[in-house]
Amino acid sequence: MTKDVSTQEDQSDAKGRRARGEFVRGVSGFRHRIGDAEFPAEPGRYHLFVALNCPWCHRVTLARAVLGLEDSISMDVAFPNRTDETDPAGPNLWAFAPDRVATLTGTPLPECTTETGTGMSLRLAKEIYQREGSDEQSVPILYDKIAGRIVNNESAEIIRMLDAYAEQLGSALSERPQLVPADPAEKGVVDELNERIYVTINNGAYKAGFSSDQAVYAQAFDAYFETLSNLNELLSDGSAYLTGGSFTEADLRLFPTLYRHDPVYYVRMKLNGARILDYPHLWRWLCRVYALPGVAQAGSLIHCRQGYFGRSWNGVVPSGPLLPMPYPEAYAHPELA
Repeated sequence: MTKDVSTQEDQSDAKGRRARGEFVRGVSGFRHRIGDAEFPAEPGRYHLFVALNCPWCHRVTLARAVLGLEDSISMDVAFPNRTDETDPAGPNLWAFAPDRVATLTGTPLPECTTETGTGMSLRLAKEIYQREGSDEQSVPILYDKIAGRIVNNESAEIIRMLDAYAEQLGSALSERPQLVPADPAEKGVVDELNERIYVTINNGAYKAGFSSDQAVYAQAFDAYFETLSNLNELLSDGSAYLTGGSFTEADLRLFPTLYRHDPVYYVRMKLNGARILDYPHLWRWLCRVYALPGVAQAGSLIHCRQGYFGRSWNGVVPSGPLLPMPYPEAYAHPELA
């Protein structure tokens, strides 16, 4: 089977690369599919475990929203900061903690939930995996409530399943986007965009922000902004979306990173070469996607700011940016660019 670069990163010498300061993303272990005999496409059967600060989860919540699956696929939301050394289970674990107080707001976050998908009120995402003998602990998780099993924990595959089986899964929309075009040539364009966006933008942001080697950081930084410039040029012909007039998977996969760039990644990931506001065509595209039904509700910059800065060395969350106006309010103003 050919490796899909836009789904997972090359794992060759991963340990050595990490030791040399490079951020290397791991590989998801659960790769079952809706539509297989053991996981039929049925409304009300499936559940998502997510964290709203995680961009890989954001892909999935976006797909759930734009495909009209909010009522037929239930969802639990973890607190944006993982556990620390004081937790009895140890640090760096996703927890379902609706009563935990966010330092940014001084209150609990209303989107956070208890765990309802398994029916066991588990506290940690890790415990969902442990029930199947796995030591993984990542989100998102697509879960079968009837079988009591994890279906898949690879976001790129989850969004394709939701797209392919939206009607059978109970979409509430009579008209909805087709994220993956049926035409092979159009699908090829989406796949090519996906690969570049994954390598240089989605994963590239993490390569820049979490690598401790200056040369690795610089390479990721340059590739990130080169792709932003190219995508801005791609949209300069007046196209509404990356492949023309239709919203596709390429737009969906680009959005979580660009949504985070100005208010979070510019500082936290050391991607201070430019703001998305400095790319007028990309900014207008970002505002256009943000205005689609369900998109604004599928993410949270409060969760993003709390999650990214709350795990930095001192845990202090920056108050800005405030100009030209606070975010995400700015995304309702395409004229700012």
